[in-house]
Amino acid sequence: MEPQKNERSADGLIPKHGGYRRLKTFQLATLIYDVTVRFCDMFIDRRSRTHDQMVQAARSGRQNIAEGSVDSGTSKKIELKLTGIARGSLEELRLDYEDYLRQRGLPQWPPEHPALMRFKARRCATLSEFRAWVAEEVKREKEDTDEHKWTQTEGTAVTGVRERPCPSVFVANGALSLLNLCLFLLDKQLQAQAETFEREGGFTERLYRRRVEARRRRGN
Repeated sequence: MEPQKNERSADGLIPKHGGYRRLKTFQLATLIYDVTVRFCDMFIDRRSRTHDQMVQAARSGRQNIAEGSVDSGTSKKIELKLTGIARGSLEELRLDYEDYLRQRGLPQWPPEHPALMRFKARRCATLSEFRAWVAEEVKREKEDTDEHKWTQTEGTAVTGVRERPCPSVFVANGALSLLNLCLFLLDKQLQAQAETFEREGGFTERLYRRRVEARRRRGN
């Protein structure tokens, strides 16, 4: 795989950095951002503060993962800070999705929910793949009902005496699944960054060691 333009050699004062597009957390955050933009446009009033806050939280998560990776070459401390900000933004977004479901009396699925298990098995990487899963689940919901029209996967909204599949339930729960995974991986990423910083220090420490080594060579 070709290096990104902002990567640097691992040799020298500034280590290799900026490979954020290969980070699983960045890939997940990108999908979360795309899903959230579409979710808000479809199900949240554009005039609502919640609309803008959810989109901005999703964007902040993605952008800060990238910026932290780029800045890691000269400041591990900033990398840690920005990764932490990304995690905080995505945690805020998770709460927004949970609030959406709770305030509307819609179900938040447990991890073992059949539709959620199918979603995890698909490992969606793009918005189009995510939308295809939603479409399939909505179709399944229409067909998989008992004689009393009670669905098996609790993804319906009541309208009069009939029920219809509620796509926002699938989108919100799918987004929550992505967020749970991304936040878990960000915790691992933060731990690894902290251990690297503790072990190797940052740019200042590397510069100091380089100067000490140069003085030692001149002394010889």
